[in-house]
Amino acid sequence: MILKIKRGIYALDLPSRAKAVYLYLCDRADGDGMCFPAHKTIAADLGISLSTVKRAVADLERAGCLEKTARYYAKNGRRSNLYKL
Repeated sequence: MILKIKRGIYALDLPSRAKAVYLYLCDRADGDGMCFPAHKTIAADLGISLSTVKRAVADLERAGCLEKTARYYAKNGRRSNLYKL
C-alpha cells in the first residue's frame, strides 16, 4: 500500500513540503506503514522549519494520506506522534 501511495503522491495537489515529509515518513515506516519520528527530527533531517513540518502533516491529514495519533509517556506527558500511512 505504501509503495502505491508513494508513487501516487506526485499526482496529488499537495505543496512540495507535504510531499517531502510524506516520502520521509515512507522511508521510516515499518511493514504496516507505521512510524513515529518527532517533528523536530523530521525538520532537522529535511532541513526545514518545525512550522513547515506541522503544516505538511496537516496537509497530509486533510488529503487522507496519513492518520496521526498522539503518543504519551505513562507518567510524563506527550511523546511523538504515531503516523499510519
